Amino acid sequence: MKKILLAVMLLCSAAFAAPKAKTPAKTDREKWVDLCYAISAPVLENMSKGELQKNMELELSPDWDGRDPKVSYMECFGRLMAGITPWLSLPDDNTAEGAKRKQLREWALASYKHAVDPDSPDYLLWDGPHPQPLVDASYVAESFLRAPNLWQQLDTLTQRRYLDCFKKMRLHRPAYNNWLLFRGLIEAFILMAEPESADNFIFTTVGAKINEWYLGDGMYGDGPELALDNYNSFVIHPMYIEMLETVENNRSLNPRTRWVGNIKSELAVKRMQRYNQFIERLISPEGTYPAFGRSVVYRLGAFQTLAMAAWKYGMPEGLTNGSVRAALTAVMDNMFAVPGNFTPGGYLALGFAGHQPELSNSYTNNGSLYITSTVFLPLGLPADHPFWTDPAGEWTQKRAWKGGRIPIDGHVSLKK
Repeated sequence: MKKILLAVMLLCSAAFAAPKAKTPAKTDREKWVDLCYAISAPVLENMSKGELQKNMELELSPDWDGRDPKVSYMECFGRLMAGITPWLSLPDDNTAEGAKRKQLREWALASYKHAVDPDSPDYLLWDGPHPQPLVDASYVAESFLRAPNLWQQLDTLTQRRYLDCFKKMRLHRPAYNNWLLFRGLIEAFILMAEPESADNFIFTTVGAKINEWYLGDGMYGDGPELALDNYNSFVIHPMYIEMLETVENNRSLNPRTRWVGNIKSELAVKRMQRYNQFIERLISPEGTYPAFGRSVVYRLGAFQTLAMAAWKYGMPEGLTNGSVRAALTAVMDNMFAVPGNFTPGGYLALGFAGHQPELSNSYTNNGSLYITSTVFLPLGLPADHPFWTDPAGEWTQKRAWKGGRIPIDGHVSLKK
């Protein structure tokens, strides 16, 4: 009987015991930080030790065009750094996020040195007959333009090596399309770091040609014609704006620098914001977006311009911090919930949502995919910025498909 009474007492005690505290749901920023760290850590931890080329599980397109596969490592490193350096530039703090950020920054600074050290196993492919290094050298340069304090933390020898490597890119003749901007952005960085060495003719040529290819409604042609893909976000808007701003901000350092194609960065930003109004409307009520155009496996790089606006320019008319953050978070959640986005070693795998190598173009390798990191630009904002603290809102299509109010849309030229 005593045993029965004891059992009853225990059951009653359990019934009235305080419920276990639920683990609080992650904030949007915590989700972004965790994904950013997961994408970045395998690359930077290995490269900081000179072991990226040894350990990275390289995956080439099934239709690989035969170029030297070593281009993959510069693609991986340059594109990754172009996305995460604003975050790495934030000051240290004692938060869990701060610990991850500090670790990545330490690995990144060591990796920058390996990239240009001819004696390192992770010396990148700065030479060779194929012009691909021109592309990804520009993303390395972009990482420094986006975070000058990281450039300043490099030793003098490493800085000299980078400038020498960037100047080698002048030997490559860019294709007559968005590739002009790779040449222009590298030269913009040289203007910032070593103004007396800048080739000012490039700014005028590239600035005028890209402006000539502007078609209206925030869209540039990728060359003389419109290409229905995401290269306006992958390359054209961000690099055009950054080239223009760098020239405008550093003109006093080099009196020979002339006006860039009769266009100011202010107009280029307005064009990007019009484009952002369009691409935000591509996000469905469920938090997905259409897979179309070449380089579709670049994943969240399709929203680089929206991320760039959040980081530096604010939201375009009709959009809010809370709604854009919620939309991008929903897309991240959906995309990376699909199995197969990563190799067993934690590197990005070929695909759009999961492992879909058949979607790769002939020039694509899994190093190319790290342009997806450009969606993390808003992490360069402190955690108390309105982009992170404003209440989550419903994005345009989510409101539209439940009968809510949305801004009317119409043609906007912005030709001049």
